[in-house]
Amino acid sequence: MPRYKLVVEYDGRAYCGWQWQDNGRAVQQAVEEAIARFAGHAARVQCAGRTDAGVHATHQVVHVDLNKAWRTDTVRDATNAHLKPEPVAILSAEVVGEDFDARHSAVKRHYLYRILNRRPPPAIEIGRVWHVPRQLDADAMHAAAQTLLGRHDFTTFRAADCQAKSPIRTLDRLDVERIGDEIRVFAAARSFLHHQVRSMVGTLERVGAGQWPVTQVAEALAARQRSACGPMAPATGLYLIGVDYP
Repeated sequence: MPRYKLVVEYDGRAYCGWQWQDNGRAVQQAVEEAIARFAGHAARVQCAGRTDAGVHATHQVVHVDLNKAWRTDTVRDATNAHLKPEPVAILSAEVVGEDFDARHSAVKRHYLYRILNRRPPPAIEIGRVWHVPRQLDADAMHAAAQTLLGRHDFTTFRAADCQAKSPIRTLDRLDVERIGDEIRVFAAARSFLHHQVRSMVGTLERVGAGQWPVTQVAEALAARQRSACGPMAPATGLYLIGVDYP
C-alpha cells in the first residue's frame, strides 16, 4: 500500500478539534471522508499534532495509506474536490516510504499565536485572533518569554488532563513581536504538552499588560504548579504553521 504525506490547511472554528469525537465534527473526519469518497475505501489519516477545538492550521502534516498508487496531484485535487465546502484544503501530496510517520518522524513543530491588540474589536478576523483591547508591551513579553527557553519541567503550563507521560520538554523558540496592531508569538519545540502554548501566551499577556513583572514568568515555571500559570489564552489565535522532518 503506497503511503502519502499530505500538508493540510484548515480553519478550526467549525470543528471540535483534529481528532474524531462524539460531540461534534472533527477535521480528521472531514479529511477521511473525502479520501474515502475518491479512493473508494476507508483510510485512516495520522497527523503530526492534534489540535484542539477552534485551533487553526496552515501546515498540518498527515500520512495516509491507500490501496493503489495514485498521482500525487490526483490525491490532492480529488480530496479537495470532495472536501468542498469544508474549510479544509490539501496543499500538497507526496509519496513517502513506509517508515514515514507524520507524528513520530517529526523533529520539530512550529506554532504561531496571534493577538489583535487594539481598542476596536475584529471584524474580518473574528475567530482567528485573540482580541486584547488594552495596550500590551510586546518587548516585555518577549523578554519574559526568553526565560522559558530550554529544557524544563513545564507542569505549570500543562493542562490538568494532559496525558503525556512526562512534563519535561525542550522549548527551542518563543519569540514575541509586534506588527502594527498585531502581536505575534512564535513557538517551536520537538513536542508540546497539552495546552502548553496557550498557557504560555496567556501568562505572557499578563506581563504585557503590566500585571506581572518579567521575573514572575520564571518563578511560575519553577513553581511546577498549574495554579502559578496565568489565564490560558483562547484557542482562536493559535495556528500550527509547520512541522520539520529529518
